[in-house]
Amino acid sequence: MGKFLTEFKEFAMKGNVIDMAVGVIIGGAFGKIVSSLVNDVIMPVVGIATGGLDFKEHKLILKEAVMNGEEIVTPEVAMTYGMFIQNIVDFLIVAFCIFMAIRIMNRLKKKTEEAPAPAPEPSKEEVLLTEIRDLLKQQNEKK
Repeated sequence: MGKFLTEFKEFAMKGNVIDMAVGVIIGGAFGKIVSSLVNDVIMPVVGIATGGLDFKEHKLILKEAVMNGEEIVTPEVAMTYGMFIQNIVDFLIVAFCIFMAIRIMNRLKKKTEEAPAPAPEPSKEEVLLTEIRDLLKQQNEKK
């Protein structure tokens, strides 16, 4: 049991797992922002552009509700294609935002990769050969 817990601790504390957890949390918050953007900003504009239509309310009723006075005996069966359209818009906005974020990250990564790498340190052999060369030069200059 002790080995199992040790292995689990090593797994849970790996950088990738923690990074993924942070990503999921931020992704959830980002999803709320995107949903608000779609519901509160984009869809009203789309509704105006389409003559005041509210996509959320659009549906195709396959079977009417059975009513007994004010009481619903059997609810209606409907395809809510308006919600489907809204979800497609949500997806497109999220996909576009992720595309832009990855594009920016790739550009930043490319800039750091393009930066010239510092010259590598000379090996011990190169240092020794340089010293020998310098000593030979000094001996030739003395002559």
